[in-house]
Amino acid sequence: MSSADRPTVAQLRTLFLFESLDDGKIAWLAEHGRLETRAAGAAVYTEGEPATCLYVLLDGTVTMSRRVHGDEVEIIRTSQRGAYGGATQAYLGDQVPQVYINSLRALDDSTFMVLPAETFAHAVRSWFPMAMHLLEGLFIGMRDTNTRVGERERLLALGSLSAGLTHELNNPAGAAVRATAVLRERVAAMRHKLAMIADGRLDGRALHRLVALQEEAVRRVADAPALSPLAASDAEDELADWLDERDVTGGWDLAPTLVAGGLDAAWLTGVESAVGAADLENAVRWLTYTVDTELLMKEIDEAVGRISGLVGAAKQYSQLDRAPYQVVDVHELLDATLVMFRAKIPSGVRLVREYDRDLPTVPAYAAELNQVWTNLIDNALGAMGDAGTLTVRTARDGNLLVVEVVDTGPGIPPEVRPRIFEPFFTTKPVGDGTGLGLDISYRIVVNKHHGDIRVESVPGSTTFRVLLPLTATPTAG
Repeated sequence: MSSADRPTVAQLRTLFLFESLDDGKIAWLAEHGRLETRAAGAAVYTEGEPATCLYVLLDGTVTMSRRVHGDEVEIIRTSQRGAYGGATQAYLGDQVPQVYINSLRALDDSTFMVLPAETFAHAVRSWFPMAMHLLEGLFIGMRDTNTRVGERERLLALGSLSAGLTHELNNPAGAAVRATAVLRERVAAMRHKLAMIADGRLDGRALHRLVALQEEAVRRVADAPALSPLAASDAEDELADWLDERDVTGGWDLAPTLVAGGLDAAWLTGVESAVGAADLENAVRWLTYTVDTELLMKEIDEAVGRISGLVGAAKQYSQLDRAPYQVVDVHELLDATLVMFRAKIPSGVRLVREYDRDLPTVPAYAAELNQVWTNLIDNALGAMGDAGTLTVRTARDGNLLVVEVVDTGPGIPPEVRPRIFEPFFTTKPVGDGTGLGLDISYRIVVNKHHGDIRVESVPGSTTFRVLLPLTATPTAG
């Protein structure tokens, strides 16, 4: 590099950034830096790209901007000599992602003194060791604080949902316990009834036919259609009449169980033919116990299935047994979060899922995305109160996966909307919110997943739209 391509000591001495440096350090910078020019309108560097250089303005005008919710927002416009940008965190090394945190563009022909990132980092570390330790401590302290606040918010959300989850688990668990107790009684009665049937009054051939009918009854229970209350009542009356005509005691008491198991008068006529009129009542009661037992086991199976599903959803939500960064199906995460919310969704709120099932899986911090869904759904429910429609929608937009949480609440006032992602800002009453939910959600989506959160709101419809790159690169911290 010729001397014409380097800044001069005199040039650097006039810059506020270097005015306190001694002659040796100024000369070192002049030797290791280079001059670069950008034409009017040209990009100097772009947000998100690897941060390779520090740029110091020597002449011209520049504008610095950041992407906010999909829009390029100007942060500063300046012609001040010595204004700088670029690899400003190079001295922190691999403690932070070394990418440009904003974009710089020349508004007219501009000249820069350019220092490679590693050169700038070496100068800061070796020239200002005390300041370096202070800056590292400040940065790490803030990062740890943010991490702990995020974990605290996640625990608060999980605690808020745990009471509802406990209630959801208690219902099927209680049903399983009750059904097991009744089943024990029915099995004992069935053993007694079998002894009565097989006391010698039935020959072996008739008993075999009865056992075959029992197996058929079990199959009919498994395939029994769900009847409306009116249809079930009519079927029970018809079957009770059939039993009464044949002098079966308590036919009105047996009919509901038999109908629930899918058995009707036509089928019981086959039983009568198989065992004869004399043993019909014992056979019908034996089959009723069979049906009752199968229905109870079916109830236990459904209850245990619900418990297993709830536990699975809780594990999916917490991600306690999974790697922090993994390839996930976003629908599984959304469904797990909605299960956790089931007890908190008022009866007057209708839940609508509009999923694009053709969406591919995405690499993500699954537990933290669940925290985002929790914050957005909780805010939506809070906005609607006891009535409304909550819509959770997924779609694809180019190379982005889109998740939308839509509520039919009153909307976000225009004067409030610019502040909703600010830390500690909340419109909830004191004690009802920390004001950190959307701030944390923004940092999870934007900083960790390189995505975006956008909001559109009018009275009667508010949409929070989360955009996730389908090939995201993880960001630590």
